[in-house]
Amino acid sequence: MIEETTGNWRQAISNHVENFVRNYPSRKLTRTRRLDPLVAYAAADDPLFARLKEVVSPSHALPADLLPDARTVITYFLPFEPAVAESNIPGTESSRFWAVAYVETNALISELNEALARELEKYGYRAALIPPTHNFDEERLISNWSHRHVAYIAGLGKFGRNNMLITAGGCCGRIGSLVTNAPLLPTPRPEGEYCLHKMNGSCGVCTARCVNGALSEAGFDRRRCYETCLHNAARYKDLGQADVCGKCLVGLPCSYRIPVTVSA
Repeated sequence: MIEETTGNWRQAISNHVENFVRNYPSRKLTRTRRLDPLVAYAAADDPLFARLKEVVSPSHALPADLLPDARTVITYFLPFEPAVAESNIPGTESSRFWAVAYVETNALISELNEALARELEKYGYRAALIPPTHNFDEERLISNWSHRHVAYIAGLGKFGRNNMLITAGGCCGRIGSLVTNAPLLPTPRPEGEYCLHKMNGSCGVCTARCVNGALSEAGFDRRRCYETCLHNAARYKDLGQADVCGKCLVGLPCSYRIPVTVSA
């Protein structure tokens, strides 16, 4: 049985994620390499989950909607190697390397969640799995389970001006999550801002990098953003579902680190 009071189980899960991610490229013969993953945990009854029905969508699921006896939400960030981001800086269309990384990492997340569920089952616990993407309303372009917002609740990072989560490893990567009835201690949420623009208005690089005006001082136009993603999906249709852009993630002060000084 999991004895979270020892703290060993959270570390065991983090080790499992790290080993799975490290071995995935050689095991699956994929091109994409990643930096060390980051893992964080949220209590399923954290009041912020209910707030997502206001912040994201009234239809946003609660952990208990996915698993009636939910106790914990496990979240993780898988940062791409810098070469992936660097390939996506030039031009107005996503690089093929960025599109490959997106498709391959989505597959990795699905397999990793299945592996974590099997590991939890060994100790008598269950997990509800959530797809890494394409689980949104195509009319409203709003997700019924936002991995980014869930990861924020778990203390994995803070939102930047680009609406992406800035983690200790930056924002260039993919986020996954799953719900379990295993009782794991939550990760504390950090204080302050991680985004220079939100902190003091000193940065707007992500806004300048947006290729079709979806991200501006006036706000975020999700339909313009999705149009660009669909354009790239058509360009890379041989890869699978590569509806990506990523221009507002690369070449930024927050691409691979927290750009502000964070107090201990």
